[in-house]
Amino acid sequence: MLAIVIPYYKLTFFEQTIKSLANQTNKQFKVYIGDDASLENPQTLLAEYKYKLNYSYKRFDENLGGISLVKQWNRCIELIGDEEWIMILGDDDYLESNVVECWYNSFKEFKDKTNVIRFSTKDVLEQSNLIENKSCQPIWENSIDSFFRRIKGLTGSSLSEHIFSRKSYEKFKFIDYPLAWHSDDQAWLDFSDGKPIFSINNASCYIRISNLSISGKNDNLDLKKEATLMFQKNFISEKFYLLNKSQKLEFLLIHETLLRSKSEIRNNNWNFIFKLYFKNFKLIPFLKLLRRFIKNRFRLHILK
Repeated sequence: MLAIVIPYYKLTFFEQTIKSLANQTNKQFKVYIGDDASLENPQTLLAEYKYKLNYSYKRFDENLGGISLVKQWNRCIELIGDEEWIMILGDDDYLESNVVECWYNSFKEFKDKTNVIRFSTKDVLEQSNLIENKSCQPIWENSIDSFFRRIKGLTGSSLSEHIFSRKSYEKFKFIDYPLAWHSDDQAWLDFSDGKPIFSINNASCYIRISNLSISGKNDNLDLKKEATLMFQKNFISEKFYLLNKSQKLEFLLIHETLLRSKSEIRNNNWNFIFKLYFKNFKLIPFLKLLRRFIKNRFRLHILK
């Protein structure tokens, strides 16, 4: 059976989330709502769905999301019963009515072959009140290839659009990056555990982009950069070897660009980057790196 976990905090869009679950054509799931000591009590709304939806509600006395979203996710997951598959659905995201049905219909196809399933997505742009075109994914895809398309901006990725096995979660857990930024990206790399990701494109998860969401806010950009840098360093340490040579060089350029944007490209960073370029040597990328290094040294000299 499937557990749909909602780490609750904001009431603004929550009714659409709950309504989308009540409208599922297949009801073989249970909803677990973990209230992060919110000032916006959802119980009046939830009472309307008492006989329409199989759910469990727990209000926590302490707000954890303001300190660590990952810790809030974890304690919400601890609420579930014996379900073997988990979806963490944002309290402002919602599902098409056939999401659960399509998941069960595809079960025989992906059983024992994957730990991570994802759905197609449609972005809900709150300011313009528009829904962007559906984003579909390859039916089967290596987690590294999926990740690489993500960092190149060729595809999006969100927590809500994924279902993952409980066993893989218990084995790896979520990595606690600031704002949980990239914690989901890390999870799909870890949870896949050598198996490909399976995609269901004939059902969509609606991902809301608004100034109430972490992804939609602009006042947290420095913290997002810090989280991205931590994630990239972990990736280089743990997963970098899985990339092919061209991917490695592209990733190093992305990493270097972030370091330069944060003015953190010191001598030890340059030494590390040069070392990796030597290991994956290609003449043109190396010459371009050398040019960037010289320009950076010159700029620092001028600033002094």
